[in-house]
Amino acid sequence: MAGQRVFPLSCVVQHYAWGKMGSSSEVARLLASNDPLAQIAEDKPYAEELAEKLHLQAPQHYPDANHKPEMAIALTSFQGLCGFRPVEEILTFLKKVPEFQFLIGDAASTQLRQSTSIDAQAVASALRNCFSQLMKSEKKVVVEQLNLLVKRVSQQVSAGNNMEDICGELLLQLHQQYPGDIGCFAIYFLNLLTLKPGEAMFLEANVPHAYVKGDCVECMACSDNTVRAGLTPKFIDVPTLCEMLSYTPTPSKDRLFLPTQSQEDPYLFIYDPPVPDFTIMKMEVPGSVTEYKVLALDSASILLMVEGTVTASTPTTQAAISLQRGGVLFIGANESVSLKLTVPKDLLMFRACCLL
Repeated sequence: MAGQRVFPLSCVVQHYAWGKMGSSSEVARLLASNDPLAQIAEDKPYAEELAEKLHLQAPQHYPDANHKPEMAIALTSFQGLCGFRPVEEILTFLKKVPEFQFLIGDAASTQLRQSTSIDAQAVASALRNCFSQLMKSEKKVVVEQLNLLVKRVSQQVSAGNNMEDICGELLLQLHQQYPGDIGCFAIYFLNLLTLKPGEAMFLEANVPHAYVKGDCVECMACSDNTVRAGLTPKFIDVPTLCEMLSYTPTPSKDRLFLPTQSQEDPYLFIYDPPVPDFTIMKMEVPGSVTEYKVLALDSASILLMVEGTVTASTPTTQAAISLQRGGVLFIGANESVSLKLTVPKDLLMFRACCLL
């Protein structure tokens, strides 16, 4: 590869516990499409993929000193929990879900209710207290209260009652995946976003979140740091999480991140978050277009082919590069790439870069 500025990458998959199992995973299907020799293990999950203080305190769990903003762009209908709900919604859940109220306690609930008439700092402090009360509850008590709630919701659903007002369906889904997990109660603190394909959520560093259902393309800063408190079999660090989170409540609609369409390229949509770490470009090219030019950028970039089959060439490449579904291409800075459609089907590609 010496001297080459555009070349294919051989990427590995991760068997993270939160990934989808076997061929139900889009990651596994992308792998199989790009590598005919790849064998999908149906019994394995497939997934992709304050920091300085954490790194110093516990390098074995937080091996990186970088922060970790993230963006998730929906490929299918996609659900995720993201950021703290408006306080009014949390207070409503405290009224309607006695098991949730039991874990938070009267003192913390009252503080949260009274904080709304003071100021934003009082709200953040009260919200932090409420969330900490939940996350630091004894495991035995959490399991008892969660079992009571799940039993009550299951009976109501069986009777044909709509439990949408307390997120009943989501609660049962999470409890089935993670029985007895304290993270099941987090749905009453965090916004639930449902994204359509092409819509995105952007997660600043220290924003609590969890991906619930669907497929997405995810891009994040180069960091191995993730602080977890539930809905995972991995290392859990509740005290650090409670200390570091951003306790700014926002409506769920404010968490939606929409792209801008390029004025130069009608097939190009740009997701440019307010961080210098990354920008994502989505290219949707109809199959009727025989050749498509990927524009040169000041930054190196990585191109992921989600749908379509092309041959890629540049003025500096000696031979065309075959690229199909699941293929990944490294593109050096200031390099343009011409893609010729070898199959007349629509292309869907994502490109991660750093816009200067």
